[in-house]
Amino acid sequence: MTKAAEVLQAARAKGLCIATAESCTGGLISGELTEVAGSSDVFDRGFVTYSNAAKRDMLGVTQASLAAFGAVSEQVAREMAEGALSRSASQLAVSVTGIAGPGGSAHKPEGRVCFGLARSGRPTRTETVDFGALGRANVRRATVDHALDLLAESMRDSEV
Repeated sequence: MTKAAEVLQAARAKGLCIATAESCTGGLISGELTEVAGSSDVFDRGFVTYSNAAKRDMLGVTQASLAAFGAVSEQVAREMAEGALSRSASQLAVSVTGIAGPGGSAHKPEGRVCFGLARSGRPTRTETVDFGALGRANVRRATVDHALDLLAESMRDSEV
């Protein structure tokens, strides 16, 4: 069973619907989840918000956060995940924003990705992972895998 199929099965068992908010992956997480037949019963929607304007318009990310922290930040990942949750029929949302490469800076290097995980009734979690300069395709693949791991992990506890 694929990682995406395991996530969907766990969401089904918990009675949860999932949404995604993606920047650097451009919809790859949604694509991975919807590759699984029957995913429509637990996958509600995916937001691809590559530009800052899309993050603001579609997810309600504040201009103040973008200006103060930048698009690749845990604050923006938090707002993206919470925005996806509030703008969908989902109870669980994952967000990703990062620098897949090529490029980056000393402050925000290639391979840095910020993740957000929002679940109804729980505090939103954020984290930053530095995958390193693996190349664009590999950073994006690693980001998808990590996002699916975060979704799976969030459903492993005993609470519904």
